[in-house]
Amino acid sequence: MSQEVFHYPGLNLGKAHPRTHAIAQTTIFGFWVFLMSDAILFGLVFSSYVTSVHATAGAPGPKQLFDITSVFAETLLLLASSFTFGMASLSMKYSHSKRRLVGWLVLTLVLGAGFLGLETHDFLTMVAKGGAPEHSGFLSAFWDLVPLHGLHVTGGSIWLICLLGQIKRYGLDTRTKLDIMRLALFWHFLDIVWIAIFTVVYLAGLA
Repeated sequence: MSQEVFHYPGLNLGKAHPRTHAIAQTTIFGFWVFLMSDAILFGLVFSSYVTSVHATAGAPGPKQLFDITSVFAETLLLLASSFTFGMASLSMKYSHSKRRLVGWLVLTLVLGAGFLGLETHDFLTMVAKGGAPEHSGFLSAFWDLVPLHGLHVTGGSIWLICLLGQIKRYGLDTRTKLDIMRLALFWHFLDIVWIAIFTVVYLAGLA
């Protein structure tokens, strides 16, 4: 009885897409290396935040600035977008339906845009309350960390828009499938980083 061998973490296309599966052995590994370097970047910024969280210097702190209801809604949107991207990946592997795949990707984009919209509103509200980055070490560290993640989500959303155009122009060829696999890893990675931000920055800050 044969057993499928998984050659790299993440979605393995296997016999359903043998050509793409073979090429992905090196391509996806290289992208994992990139994600590890990005994880180091976030780790450094997290360290800066943790050491500066109490350095408010008389400026507003977490309890005065954070809106946990809005942040919780952002978390739900991002978690939902990770689920829809997972469904898009499964649609690519098993259904071979371009329409279904595009539907899941568009829904992912809408959820990501909703997350960014709420986060931008939170940032503007913080600034209006005196939470600009120059007012304290805590705020400087916050504005280093949380908007960095937002910039990543913005980049991922732009990538997703380009990917939808690629699907429309070229269909589900090997290059498109590989790009979907890479972007899926990137999107799920951002979801994990956000869970860390939600826990370390928001929940701990309001505790």
